[in-house]
This record gives sequence, structure tokens and C-alpha cells, in this order.
Amino acid sequence: MNRRKIFLNESEMPTHWYNIAADMPNKPLPPLNPRTRQPVGPEDLAPIFPMGLIGQEVSAERHIEIPDEVQDIYTIWRPSPLYRAYGLEKMLDAPVKIYYKYEGVSPSGSHKPNTAVAQAYYNKQEGVKKIVTETGAGQWGTALAFACAQFGLGCEVYMVRISYDQKPYRKIMMNTFGADVYASPSNRTQAGRNILDDDPDSPGSLGIAISEAIETAVQDESNKYALGSVLNHVLLHQTVIGQEAEKQLEIAGDYPDIIIAPLGGGSNFAGIAFPFIGQNITKGKNTRCIAVEPASCPKLTQGEFLYDFGDTAGYTPLLPMYTLGHNFRPAAIHAGGLRYHGASVLCSQLLKDNLIEAVALQQLECFQAGVVFARAEGIIAAPEATHAIAQVIREAEQAKKEGTKKTILFNMCGHGFVDMKAYEDYFAGALSDHQFTESDLKSALGEIRELQP
Repeated sequence: MNRRKIFLNESEMPTHWYNIAADMPNKPLPPLNPRTRQPVGPEDLAPIFPMGLIGQEVSAERHIEIPDEVQDIYTIWRPSPLYRAYGLEKMLDAPVKIYYKYEGVSPSGSHKPNTAVAQAYYNKQEGVKKIVTETGAGQWGTALAFACAQFGLGCEVYMVRISYDQKPYRKIMMNTFGADVYASPSNRTQAGRNILDDDPDSPGSLGIAISEAIETAVQDESNKYALGSVLNHVLLHQTVIGQEAEKQLEIAGDYPDIIIAPLGGGSNFAGIAFPFIGQNITKGKNTRCIAVEPASCPKLTQGEFLYDFGDTAGYTPLLPMYTLGHNFRPAAIHAGGLRYHGASVLCSQLLKDNLIEAVALQQLECFQAGVVFARAEGIIAAPEATHAIAQVIREAEQAKKEGTKKTILFNMCGHGFVDMKAYEDYFAGALSDHQFTESDLKSALGEIRELQP
């Protein structure tokens, strides 16, 4: 079948999210209350999240039904197209078939609305008036601002300072959807003030922005907090991506040997890979699933599996994950969505059990790959997505070297149309690679040894 683009009908959209926790051979360790070191219960999470999401966070059900109201909004952009990358294949001249699931067709230009709409729905159901959140590069903040507009909710976003400065049009998109946006660290919260007292020129981080958003949310009972990655329910919502891809590849008569996606907190990778990992576990499939992280923030490839806070100030429960330490200050690379100190509990356990792989790539290689992809396929990728493309090119080169045929699927998680400053800096030679050293790791992890149960 020689089809460049494979669509599904709305009637073929997934009706349930897939919960990989039901099929994992080793269940994840529980999050812990940092004061008692005991597993957290619903009462610990209730000040932050609505009960509908808390139930999903701890669920062991394999499939969780997608509400009709969420399905209806999904139809604005879902099912998203699956492309056969004929142009890239021709340019690479390797024995590979390359497919990519394009999530840039969503209102925010990335995969993030898949969970933003669901989270806004469950908050609205429980009478919440405003949702407070953080955002790295701005994709998540934009997605939540859009979702809140659909349900008549207020939205407040703490945007990592370096991205706030680098990506002003992301802020304008959030404002257009109705959100208030603040650069983080800010003087609006104690967490932000503490960081600024220590480093007035701090570029910020996702961990810091999470702290500010949580601190703000808990001050008003009509507010709740929403997270764009990391947590189980967030990854759950993203599995519509992989489920659609399964159906589309079936139409194409193919099945992937390799699946590749970027990993910041885990939702991007989980969305495309979890349904296929489930097939590996339950049906004996043998698809390699590769998470790609920046070399400047290598929690999966150089971090340690420990209990750590999900934020810098220590407001979250302790999570069992691969981490560089919640006080780690990542380099100010343009892929802001990947500048997070830890990985999701689910992805961390899968890596620990050798059910997924991880690689770390430098940003210059990734931007070079993004340029190759744009010229071959006509889509300018977000800086986060270029990490997946760079690994696709590596896998194609390896297949050519070995003379083995491979089918590769990757998550083209978002476009870079409001990230052109990143490409401008790349062409101007203003970007550099960032080396992560063992001394960085020891320094970052030193403070969390005492947190272990």
C-alpha cells in the first residue's frame, strides 16, 4: 500500500484509555508521604486534584472509559494522521520504513491537549473554578488554556523563565485562550522568592514552576492543580495516540520493530509506546521502545532510581523514579519540555525492568535532524520532537550498516512554528552542546539520600 497519509474515521477513535499498570509484571512502588514515609492516600491528594483523577492515578483497571464530553472535544483534531515518511526514507537511503504520528494538528500544536481536555473535564465535574499549572516550553500551558476555555474555567500558568523569554508567542497563545501567564521563578510565591534570593538570574526549571503552581493552587479551595506529564493519569490519557497508531499501521499492513519518542516527564513517550509495550508484555511482541532525553538532563541514562520530590520545593509526594535530584538545575536548552529532573513512575519502572530503552542526545545533533526532517517532509518540528527524529536517523544508519530491514514508528509530538527563535539560534551558530558530568550527578543527588525510606 503506497499511502503517505493514513486517516481514521471519528467512529474509529479509541473509546477507552489504556492503563499499562494493569499489565506490568512488576507494579510500581507507591508514592510516599514525605512526613510519614507511608503510601499516600486519596486524602493526601484531594487538596490538589479532583477525585475523578485521583481514582485514575491509583487504578489497576486495564481500560478506563473516555467520557463523551471529552470524546466530543477530541474530535476537533482526533484521530490525528499517521504519515509514511517517504521523503525522509529517500534521503536516508536505508532499509527502513518510517512512520510518524503527527500530533501537531491539535489546537495547541502538540500532544498535550489529550490530557488537558480530560483534566479540565474532571475538574469541572467537581465544581473547580480555576486550574493552576506550570509549563516548560509552553505546549502544556497552551493546551490547558485551550481546555479550560472549553469548560469555562480560569487558568493560571507559571512558565519557566528561559522559555518565557525565548518563546513569547507561546505566552500570547495562552493569553488568547484566556490564561494568565507568569515567568517562573516569580515573586508571587514563597517557592519563587526563595529561588530568586539564591539566584536572581535563575532561568527556572519545571521543578521550580511546579512548586509555584502547587503553592498557588492550594491557597484557594475553588482552585486545583494540573500537571502535564509524569503522573499516572496524565500518561493514561495520552494512550489514545498509540491506540490510533495501532489501527493505522494495521491499515498499512505494518507493525513497528522500533518505537521512538522524546521523554521529559514521560507523557509523550507513554502516549505512543504504552499500547505497544502492552502487546510486548501480554502477546509476546518484540518491539523496541526507545525514550530519548537531552544529554544535558539525562535522568534515565545517568540518574538513579530513588524516591524524590516531583518539584523543587518539596510540595509533592515522594515518587519512585529515575532522577537527577529535585534541586538539579538543567541547562537552558531550547527543548524546554525535556528540562525535567525526573521521569514518570511508570516509565521509570519499565526502564528498571528492561522493558524500554533510553538514550541521551545533544541538542546540536537534534536540531540538525530537525532541519533534515523539515526539508524531507515539509514539517518544522518542535525542539522536543527533534530528539525523536535524531534517534530515528541513528536507527536508520544502524540498519543500513547491518543490512537489516526495520519498520520505525515515532511520535512527531508537535510542530515548531512558534519555536523559530530556536532554529534562528541554530543557524546563527549560537547553540552549543552541554556536557553532564559525574560531579553534577553527585551534587544533585546528594541532598536526596536522606529522603529514602
